Amino acid sequence: MAASMGIRVHASHLEEGTMGLYSPDEARIYFDIRLTPNERRATIAHELGHAHYGHTCSAPAHERQAEVFAARLLIDPAGYAALERVNADRHHIADELGVTAELIATFQAYCLTRVRGMTYAAPKMGFGQWAYRSARA
Repeated sequence: MAASMGIRVHASHLEEGTMGLYSPDEARIYFDIRLTPNERRATIAHELGHAHYGHTCSAPAHERQAEVFAARLLIDPAGYAALERVNADRHHIADELGVTAELIATFQAYCLTRVRGMTYAAPKMGFGQWAYRSARA
């Protein structure tokens, strides 16, 4: 995805507490070389969100938008639903999907709607209204 956007991705030693960053002037994403594989995936997807939306500075709204972009990019609703039926623990689901528990929390908060025992994901307009629907176990 980064290549299709004309963005290069680099591993680097970043400041303590910085997992990654997007440099629009360089069209590059940097991620900390010390991250786990799951953290790397989530961080790169988050930074791709900044690139996708054209963010040039850090702001709370931009961070949330980039995090939701990453959650939608990396988390398949059907896979999530299957795992949630087996074990609803956020850390278990994150490990199985190869993402972070924080990204699972974002997916739950911003990408799912639960109504009367049904879970809906990926809202759309028109017939059906939802791209994915699952009954709770």
